[in-house]
Amino acid sequence: MVTPAEAIAWALELPEAEQQPHVNKTSFRVRKRIFATLDMVTQHLVVKLNEVDQSIFTAGNATVIYPVAGAWGKKGWTQIELSKVRKSICHDALQTSYCLVAPQKLAQQVRQIE
Repeated sequence: MVTPAEAIAWALELPEAEQQPHVNKTSFRVRKRIFATLDMVTQHLVVKLNEVDQSIFTAGNATVIYPVAGAWGKKGWTQIELSKVRKSICHDALQTSYCLVAPQKLAQQVRQIE
């Protein structure tokens, strides 16, 4: 289980990450590009993944991590149920999303830490 506070802390520890409102959610951005959103009401984190990463993360438990419904899910947007996910998996998915969206120099800083 991951708390919203933990998800926020992990997102904001990434280089140049910022928290901003987005519709009825909180978004996390790097250089104005969204890499994740958090719905505080449902406690769902949505991350951007490429097709391969999405299939890997969802293969473990498709009831906890799964593509967003419709076209957004086909573009890699993947929903994580914070109340059910293991901390390590959520943290990894958030970092993977960041590295996909961030400029290469910033993504390399995160990959070096891993």
